[in-house]
Amino acid sequence: MRMAELSAESGVPVATVKFYLREGLLPPGERTSPNQARYSAAHVQRLRLIKALTEVGGLPLASVGVVLGAIDDHETPHRTMGVVQEELAGPPPKVSDEAAEWASERLADLMRRRGWKTHPPEHRAMANLIAALATAKELGQEKLTERLGEYAELAMRVAELDVEVVAGLASLDKIIEAGLVATVLGDRIFAGLRHLAQEQVSREVLGG
Repeated sequence: MRMAELSAESGVPVATVKFYLREGLLPPGERTSPNQARYSAAHVQRLRLIKALTEVGGLPLASVGVVLGAIDDHETPHRTMGVVQEELAGPPPKVSDEAAEWASERLADLMRRRGWKTHPPEHRAMANLIAALATAKELGQEKLTERLGEYAELAMRVAELDVEVVAGLASLDKIIEAGLVATVLGDRIFAGLRHLAQEQVSREVLGG
């Protein structure tokens, strides 16, 4: 298909497609003349993936480039999902050293008891979780952290579902792409379901 058809099929404006081509986010098409190129269904899929990452996942283009680079470098599905999680997490907020130490100890204890792999302090998902737990303490909401083990149990089940979604796919490319989508969109889907469930339980338990 030509550029205009690619734009129409993917829902991405021509100017944006050209920008993605210049930035290397979208691979070049097959050159048919000095000023023309032909594009395939793979280009449409890549554009839809970029759109999902930016518009639904909320990733900045720099992070999208990192994620797509992991895909194009033929990283393993596990490694690619790790890259996605790092980019989704972003830098952690600042908390007091005392609260951060308190949260780190509780998280480390949980991970030891569950046999989960530990991570260095610069690991973004770990750092963001520590910051969230520390903030709960600073707000006087330690009761939230008392249920950390139960939250971890639920998180493990959700993670198992995420991996089950992609594990049965035939090709490595499909596994990587599906894992990417499950990680990015899965966060939004689970958060949405959690909010709906909270509304229902709140109505039943708290009334009003």
